Amino acid sequence: MPQQELTHRRRMLVLAICCMSLLIVSLDNTVLNVALPTMAREFDTSISGMQWTIDAYTLVLAALLMLAGSTADRVGRRKIFKVGLVIFTVASVACSLAPDLESLVAFRMLQAVGGSMLNPVAMSIITNTFTEPAERARAIGVWGGVVGISMAAGPLIGGLLVDTVGWRSIFWINLPVGLAALLLTIRYVPESRAPKPRRADPVGQLLVMVLLGALTYAIIEAPTAGWTSPLIITFAAAALLTLLGLLAYEPRRTDPLIDLRFFGSAPFSGATVIAISAFAALGGFLFLSTLYLQNVRGLNALHAGVWMLPMAAMTLICAPLSGRLVGSRGPRLPLLVAGVTMTASGVLFAAFDAETTNATLLLGYVLFGLGFGFVNAPITNTAVSGMPRSQAGVAAAVASTSRQIGQTLGVAVIGAVLASGVGSSSYAAVFTEASRPAWWIIAGCGLAVLLLGALTSGHWARETARRTAERLEAMPQGPRADTARPDRRSARP
Repeated sequence: MPQQELTHRRRMLVLAICCMSLLIVSLDNTVLNVALPTMAREFDTSISGMQWTIDAYTLVLAALLMLAGSTADRVGRRKIFKVGLVIFTVASVACSLAPDLESLVAFRMLQAVGGSMLNPVAMSIITNTFTEPAERARAIGVWGGVVGISMAAGPLIGGLLVDTVGWRSIFWINLPVGLAALLLTIRYVPESRAPKPRRADPVGQLLVMVLLGALTYAIIEAPTAGWTSPLIITFAAAALLTLLGLLAYEPRRTDPLIDLRFFGSAPFSGATVIAISAFAALGGFLFLSTLYLQNVRGLNALHAGVWMLPMAAMTLICAPLSGRLVGSRGPRLPLLVAGVTMTASGVLFAAFDAETTNATLLLGYVLFGLGFGFVNAPITNTAVSGMPRSQAGVAAAVASTSRQIGQTLGVAVIGAVLASGVGSSSYAAVFTEASRPAWWIIAGCGLAVLLLGALTSGHWARETARRTAERLEAMPQGPRADTARPDRRSARP
């Protein structure tokens, strides 16, 4: 059935199916955070071991999202979406059977291969299903609300499962949801492709993987190996050289993995950096909160989940509201609200030791949940709305990649800062002082959201988005545009 013939009911069903994929991916991360201390005790691992259980997933996810988005645009979005559901579900079962930390990290990486085929592809499906701007903004608001649901349900479900059945059961919940989403996709989601698909870019893909892997390894292992050790310097240098190589190589390709012309749009560039900042703050916030509640306050997994519920509830409430505001008034107000409240939360912990009293701890969680609830919808909407529909998969993949890069860096940097401050001391004795620099970093991420939200949501920024979209629609990909034949199917009438 062509996209334009879908009934309202069918569009809502497609949205629900896509949200199911987001639910299992998001729920997996929030559930895992609550289980980290229990897993660390069973596997007898350090802070860096806990970091790798999270970052092994987000790292592979970030490296493959753009490849998945462009592949889906080329071979079919529903087809790639179905493959992703199968891989993610099977890998989840494998995670539950992991005999040691190394196996768990490897299975988490396999999970990420499947996850890379879900969220950006689902967002591309939504973008091509909801073509009217206001309706699309509302749909993206619902999509963002699912993140709130996962944040609300994840700590409680995870805590309950960890305390009753064991941490391995947290991966079982992906099995029924994944199977249901797969069957519904086969039955109801229409196939779609980009009229002007991009060819594969294996060199660019390899450069992205090396860049993210080397950078993450250097950050996570630096507290143990030493910031000036030859190993860390080598990996940091490899990351820098790879970045320079990527910037030099990609503009020369006809179909680059990362089309640098996208960044001529100020809203798109702003959304990319805002996504990195917001999700770095989220990754660091959840990591610090989990360790504090369980290792310092001595709470079990379920009680720790209950303490994090106010943050999750605010995200759940604010995400749909943010989507409606984006649809009716644009992204500026939600971004400003998000920036102010996330900054305030970080400052509350960094300057006023919010974790030392119940009232300030609760206030800090509420403020952060409110801010994160408002930030997600304008990121997604801004990233895809200024781009041609023919490039929806790639634009959505860049936005999703930015989220995962942010979360990867957030866990890596915050964990490294915390490990350096704690050293060989016990958590309870030094946690508040050792975590203070980490909270300042989170506050800085919130300030970046505020400033970039204000800068990239005005009239000037919208004009750069319009000009960028016109150039992308008028010209084929790559520097040889003058010798290539235009694809008129994607041109505006």
